[in-house]
Amino acid sequence: MTTGADDIRDPIDAPGAQPKRRRVPYFARGKHPHDWRWYVGGVGKTLITLGLLMFAFVGYQLFATGIETARAQSSLENQFDDLLAATTTLAPTTSTVPPITATPDPAITSTSTTITVPTAAAVPPIPGGEAIARLIIPDISVDWIVVEGVSKDDLKKGPGHFRESPMPGQLGNAALAGHRTTYGAPFGNINELEPGDLIVAITAAGTFTYAVTDTVVVRPDEYSSVIPTVDPTVATLALVTCHPKWSSTERMVVNAVLLADQSDQVMAPPTNTLPPGPDATLPVDELPTDDTEPLGSTPDTTPSTATDTTLDDLDQETVVELEDDGFSGGWFDDPAAIPHAVGWGLALLAVGVGAYFAGRAAKRLYACFLVGTVPFLVVLYFFFENVNRLLPPGL
Repeated sequence: MTTGADDIRDPIDAPGAQPKRRRVPYFARGKHPHDWRWYVGGVGKTLITLGLLMFAFVGYQLFATGIETARAQSSLENQFDDLLAATTTLAPTTSTVPPITATPDPAITSTSTTITVPTAAAVPPIPGGEAIARLIIPDISVDWIVVEGVSKDDLKKGPGHFRESPMPGQLGNAALAGHRTTYGAPFGNINELEPGDLIVAITAAGTFTYAVTDTVVVRPDEYSSVIPTVDPTVATLALVTCHPKWSSTERMVVNAVLLADQSDQVMAPPTNTLPPGPDATLPVDELPTDDTEPLGSTPDTTPSTATDTTLDDLDQETVVELEDDGFSGGWFDDPAAIPHAVGWGLALLAVGVGAYFAGRAAKRLYACFLVGTVPFLVVLYFFFENVNRLLPPGL
């Protein structure tokens, strides 16, 4: 049984023959009555549209952000090659700071009791997002250019280096952060690393090979125990990412130690990049101590008389103020994106309405897609880009 809305009988059919039916063009069909079926159908179409948009947004996060990062990596690779070329043409720079004597970690070497390590020359601060190193992890097929800084914008380009930590190849704990799901997911598989797996970092100072020691999962406010340098006489590396996947409630940290016999000359970090003193605290919860001042009491502001930091002081757990790692943040943390998201959403609606009326004027449904597909996809990309700014980084 048919209603006659979707087909009509051909008037030139032969007498006595079964009438042929032909489809009525979409815009030539009669209007359906606005009864309960019309409203239920409208709700169904709306839910289907929202579902398709959600699937498209997941595709944007998984693939479109990766394309953006791939373009950035291509540019950074050229920048890093120029950095290496410029370094090899410069005359060697001698630091005015005397070398330090360090006790090597037993995992690095056991042939001597002490080693003398030169101090790296001080360099001007590197702008955020600039190429500083190349990170290679053969066991999980990682080969990425590392940028300076770990802000949200920095990590869109690739793995980032915590400014507060030493550079790879220097004594202390060099810390790198990277996304696990979006923006190319450079650290998407670091959970597969096992003790003994090799990590290679190439910088302007040379090539340095690390061996994985362990993997830990901590809260964001527990960085003080895994990221800052605890032993300044050992060169270590920490790879940081969000955990679990599609969430940023915790942090996964893969720790590694330098293999001196497979690396170039290790240096001490320049004095102008040493981490803050042991009295610095995280910008989040303050760690409790036995001598914590009671709430509401007046803190002691008497200047300290200590002028030197001893090795014993450095061996103690150091709490430092860390840069936002690019994973920290919740919903609507970037309010500046709200008007942009609303604006692009309205533009998306305008494109859809415009395409509908274009097809209606042409009396052909396919005209809607011919006119609206390309503008719709372009506007949809920018809409998703701004909506993504309103979401937690781990999503």
